[in-house]
Amino acid sequence: MMNADRETDHGRTHGDIAVLLATVADEVRIGPAPCQALVRGGRRRRARRWAMAATAALVVAGSTGTLALAGATDDDAKRVAPAATRPPVSDERHLYEPRSSALARGTDHGKKWKVIIYVWGAPRDRTEAQRQLDAMTDSGFGKPGVEPPTASGLVGKSAYVVRLTLDGRTTTRMRGSFEKGDDTFRQSAAMPLETRRTATSGSDQRLVIGQAPPTAQEVTCTWDDATTTTAYRPAPGTGIAGDFEDLIRPADGSPSDWFVCLGPEGRTFGTVAVTK
Repeated sequence: MMNADRETDHGRTHGDIAVLLATVADEVRIGPAPCQALVRGGRRRRARRWAMAATAALVVAGSTGTLALAGATDDDAKRVAPAATRPPVSDERHLYEPRSSALARGTDHGKKWKVIIYVWGAPRDRTEAQRQLDAMTDSGFGKPGVEPPTASGLVGKSAYVVRLTLDGRTTTRMRGSFEKGDDTFRQSAAMPLETRRTATSGSDQRLVIGQAPPTAQEVTCTWDDATTTTAYRPAPGTGIAGDFEDLIRPADGSPSDWFVCLGPEGRTFGTVAVTK
């Protein structure tokens, strides 16, 4: 049987509870929401986050070089050094990428040959010289023709390499360097041009390559039988077109000009002189 007084079992009626809730509601004061304060607080938090991120980026960027180098060997350090310490990309002074100039070319017994000179700029200090030496070695040119053949020997000197390509095979024939203002006639080399299978190695030293002063108009090579071959200076601005062998030409980066003489087959070099 249901209890007729069930609503008063806990000592309070719905009426009593309603009165209490109304009393509490009268005591609560609800003001406007603090929108501006919330917005300002959000802006401050975003600003702090941006500042922290920017600071972290600067720290990482500023320490990259040091962190990368910390555990590196000497060779590794060269590869990961900061950009400011690396050779210039353009290499305007041609310290690491040489200038190249064709001095002569021809055809002998149906085989093509050509002579090309490569010239590097003069390093100002030992650091540049060491980089140049590394670049020359890595490019297959080997050590420069300086004394001593080290980085210290390259400082202040412009190095060169002369190569002969014959029937698709390239060999280095001359190495050397220029001192500042060095444009004199001081070095030449004779070598075989072996284009026949019957040619003996080291015979017929009939290809002569050498330096000539910029004022020289004529260089004469004399052979072992007293015959001569004369190299002339072409008209200014004349490029090498066709098979031109006996010429005096300037070379990019070289203070002196260069000549090439090709002697008759079977002849060997005797002497050379500026004759005009």
